[in-house]
Amino acid sequence: MADDSVGRVGSGEDGSEETANPPGAPMTARTRARSAALWGLVGGFAFLVLAQGYLLLDGDLPFGYVGLFALAGAIAVASGGIAYAVEHRLHAKRRT
Repeated sequence: MADDSVGRVGSGEDGSEETANPPGAPMTARTRARSAALWGLVGGFAFLVLAQGYLLLDGDLPFGYVGLFALAGAIAVASGGIAYAVEHRLHAKRRT
């Protein structure tokens, strides 16, 4: 176990080390879409949590649960679309 090359990522035989994903590397379309879908889920569920909290505090909404879930779906699609459109700009500026 005295070999120091064990545990290093991308260490070649010539002693050079390569990182698996260097900072500033362009994102693939698949990872951008996956990230946007997850941000969409976060936005939709956050809306549902806030609406449920409002209802628990004895509030009244002008629509029922079907409308609530439809609105949460619309918010999820909108937040996912915004995340997909903006994420590559943030990544290019290294602000992620």
